Amino acid sequence: MSEGQAWMVWLGVALVLVAIETVTVDFTFLMLAGGAAGGAIAAAFGLPPVLQAIVGGLVAVALLALGRPWLKKRFTATTPAQIMGAAANVGRSAIAIDRVNPAGGQVKLAGETWSARTRGDDIEPGEEVVVDSIEGATAIVRRAHVVGS
Repeated sequence: MSEGQAWMVWLGVALVLVAIETVTVDFTFLMLAGGAAGGAIAAAFGLPPVLQAIVGGLVAVALLALGRPWLKKRFTATTPAQIMGAAANVGRSAIAIDRVNPAGGQVKLAGETWSARTRGDDIEPGEEVVVDSIEGATAIVRRAHVVGS
């Protein structure tokens, strides 16, 4: 192989590393491919093979140290956990259907009729309430505080 074609070897190595990256999706082989691309550029400028390897290694190490953590953070961002089921109703407002007190009652919550009770207050039909917790199939509610009252 002549020195004028060394850049093609580096480029071939880079392409193989990119192909491996498509299987692993860990950004490690992508950073190594970047190092091989650095070696290809060094070869294209006519640097001797030892310097090509040094440039390739330095670029790869720099990309692994700086680029990979940023990419991992960017592409593996997590979404907050979705609360599902009855627990998703905690904090929601509802409307009392009939009188709700510590002994029981009913509220309209998320379009459904729920058994409800309070921890002390009596709540009249039509009043807005807030769900504090869910105990089994019963919503534990309190009177919603209306601004200005």
